[in-house]
Amino acid sequence: MKLLGIGSRINHLEYGKGVVTNVTSKHYWVTFIDSGLETIGLESDFEVIEAAEDEVDTVSFYEVEKSLKSILKKWSDASEVITIADKWKGGKLIMQPGDPNLKSTELPIDKFFHKITMVRDRLRVMEQKINSSNLEAQEKIDLQQYITRSYGSLTSFNVLFKLKSQQFIGQRTNK
Repeated sequence: MKLLGIGSRINHLEYGKGVVTNVTSKHYWVTFIDSGLETIGLESDFEVIEAAEDEVDTVSFYEVEKSLKSILKKWSDASEVITIADKWKGGKLIMQPGDPNLKSTELPIDKFFHKITMVRDRLRVMEQKINSSNLEAQEKIDLQQYITRSYGSLTSFNVLFKLKSQQFIGQRTNK
């Protein structure tokens, strides 16, 4: 069975004449003259008045969700969920002063990790705002280099990240 393309005209026994306005993996979305928008199964009983030779692009929900996440990540202040490496969960950061007369300080490593990821998120937002600003191109490049160097300074904390793809990346050198 060949799928009808968008724009195909059909005559359905129950709904009458209509035009295919969308195609999914299981349904045609058809706008009928008398009953408006209806979804009918691909195997439904209908007469084809005129078949459009459109390529049918059935996009999966996964692909739509992936695209939406990418767009939101790029254009919003919303941050992704960043997970600490399993070996650090429940751990603590102990800061021991060089002077033995002073007391050390302990901090749950999860809290410290959260602060690090907040810095990263804010740098990303700043980067987006710079790129969309009305600054001259050279000014944008100069500010972008500061951000890249800041990422580079934070690479020491990459050991805390569970996923390598979420780690800090500084300036790369071509050697």
